[in-house]
Amino acid sequence: MTAVRLRPRSATAIGLVSLTGLVAFGWPLVVAPGAGLAQSGPAAWLFVVMLPLLLAVALAEISEDGVDAKAIALLGVLSAIGAALRPLGTGVAGFEPLFFVLVHGGRVLGRGFGYLLGSVTMFASALLTAGVGPWLPFQILGAAWVGFFAGCLPRLSGRAEIAMLSGYGATAAFIYGSLQNLALWPFATGVSSSIAYEPGAPITGNLGRFVAFDLATSMGFDVPRAVTTAVLVALTGRPVLLALRRAARRAAFEAPVEFRRP
Repeated sequence: MTAVRLRPRSATAIGLVSLTGLVAFGWPLVVAPGAGLAQSGPAAWLFVVMLPLLLAVALAEISEDGVDAKAIALLGVLSAIGAALRPLGTGVAGFEPLFFVLVHGGRVLGRGFGYLLGSVTMFASALLTAGVGPWLPFQILGAAWVGFFAGCLPRLSGRAEIAMLSGYGATAAFIYGSLQNLALWPFATGVSSSIAYEPGAPITGNLGRFVAFDLATSMGFDVPRAVTTAVLVALTGRPVLLALRRAARRAAFEAPVEFRRP
C-alpha cells in the first residue's frame, strides 16, 4: 500500500534535493584549495538552502494530491514517535532508537512516505532537543534516505523479511553515521594532521585521511547505532509491521473518495 505516490514533479524534487545532498556530503574529497567551499561558511549556507528544498518536496507532494489527509495524519503520528524516541539516545554512545521507525514506516508505506517521514522526524526531533544548527540539513537528508530506501527493498515475508530489514537497518544506520562524519570532517579542529582534511589533496589521499578519521572518532558510535537499529527492527518487526499494514488497509490511501447522501 503506497501512502504517498511519487508523481513526476515530486520525484524530480526528491532527485534534485538528493543530488544537492550528495554534493554537500562529498565536496571535501574533490574541492580545489582556493575554492570558497574550503572555508567554514558554506556549511551555514547549506542550512539555509537545503531546508527550503526539503520543504519543497513536501509541498510538491501535497500540491499534486500525492498526500491525502489520512497519510498526513499517519505521518504526524509516526514522526512524533520518532522525535520522542530520539532524546532517549542523547549522550549515550551510538544508541539512537529512532531509525527502526523509519525502516518500518518506509517499508510498509512506500518510499515517498519514507522520505517524508525521515525528513519530518529529524526536523521535529531537532526542535525538541535544541539541535538546530548547520549540521541539521545533513541529518535531515540522511534520515530521509533511510526511509526512502527502506521503501525500495524487494518483497519478502515472514522471517526472511525481518532478517532483510534488520540487515538493512544496520547498514543504513552505519552509513548514516559515516555520512554525518564526512560532513563534519573538514571543520573538525584539534585532530592529528595525518587524519585532518587537506584542501586540494588528491582524492585518494583525502579518502584515506577520512577513513582514518572515521575509525578514530566514530566507530564507538556507528557500530552501536547499527547494532541497536538491527536489534530493534528484529524485536519490533512482526508487531509493528502488522500494525502499520492494518492501518494502511483501513486507510485505503489509493481508494477514490466517494460522497453519498444519507
